[in-house]
Amino acid sequence: MSDQPESDIFQLNGRVRPDVTDECTARALRDSLGHARSTNWDSVRTPHLFMGLLGTGDPAVEQWARKLGADTARLLDQFRDLFYQDAAPVPPLVLNREFLSDNTIRVLRESYARSGDYGRDHITPLDLLITLFTTHNSIVAECFERIGVTAARLTELAVLVEQDGPV
Repeated sequence: MSDQPESDIFQLNGRVRPDVTDECTARALRDSLGHARSTNWDSVRTPHLFMGLLGTGDPAVEQWARKLGADTARLLDQFRDLFYQDAAPVPPLVLNREFLSDNTIRVLRESYARSGDYGRDHITPLDLLITLFTTHNSIVAECFERIGVTAARLTELAVLVEQDGPV
């Protein structure tokens, strides 16, 4: 029996399959673990995924931020402050299903499905970014809605970057 069921993003041992992400997305996922720890959460939540994307230096995410008129480093600091919990530091987390919130798992699965819809066999940062804005009850999109930027606008800008092709 294979340890990589093709129908899911997880290996049987609970780890994220390494073949479902490109290198930059894999780095963003690893970074999201650090953001969860630094904000004292015991699991990776969707805002931590967003923080991971902001911190990777991916050219497409940087271009999306420029179109939005935002600075990724400043956005990262704002999200880190917004989601900081005054709690005891958490032990190290690993990129395993048990340390991911249900919403994070859903976003990862939807991102993987989106990548397949566009003929890719791995999740790109833009797949993840767009899914974070379009998923039902997105806390990331809600944070932007509070300051007057709609999920539709966030998505539109990301799709424009995607359509422009490699940066």
